[in-house]
Amino acid sequence: MIEILDQMKEMIDPALANGCPCILATVSADGEPDIGYKGSMMVFDKESLAYLERTKRVHLKNLKENPKVIVLFRDAKTKVAWRFHGTATLHESGPIWEQGMARTVKEELDKDPERKGIIVQIRLDRITNMGGQVLQSR
Repeated sequence: MIEILDQMKEMIDPALANGCPCILATVSADGEPDIGYKGSMMVFDKESLAYLERTKRVHLKNLKENPKVIVLFRDAKTKVAWRFHGTATLHESGPIWEQGMARTVKEELDKDPERKGIIVQIRLDRITNMGGQVLQSR
C-alpha cells in the first residue's frame, strides 16, 4: 500500500524554496533517458505526486511515449532522501488540472502567465530509499 507520509509532504511541497527541488527522470519509447529539476513538484494526495509541466519539451515528449517515471527528492541539509517510482497521467484541463494549478508554487506559476501548462499527476507504485530498499509499494 502507498501512503505518502506527512514528513514527505512537509519536505517536498516547499522543496524549491528550501533549495532542494525534486528531480524527474523520464525515458523515451526508444530508451533515451532525460532528467531535470521540477520546482513545482508537490504531494498531490496520499498516493500521488504532481507538478506543472510548463516547458513542454523532452519530459513531455517522453511522458507521452512512456509514462513511467522516477522522482528523486534529497535535502542535503537534513540528509533525507527518497525515490518515488510511478506512472504519470497528463491533465490539460478539468478538476485535476485546476487543483494542481491552484497548488503550484508561485515561482513556477509566474513562469506560465497564460496558464498553458499541463499538470502531470504521478500515481506511485513504490517508494524507495537511496540504497534501493523498498519502503512502500502498491
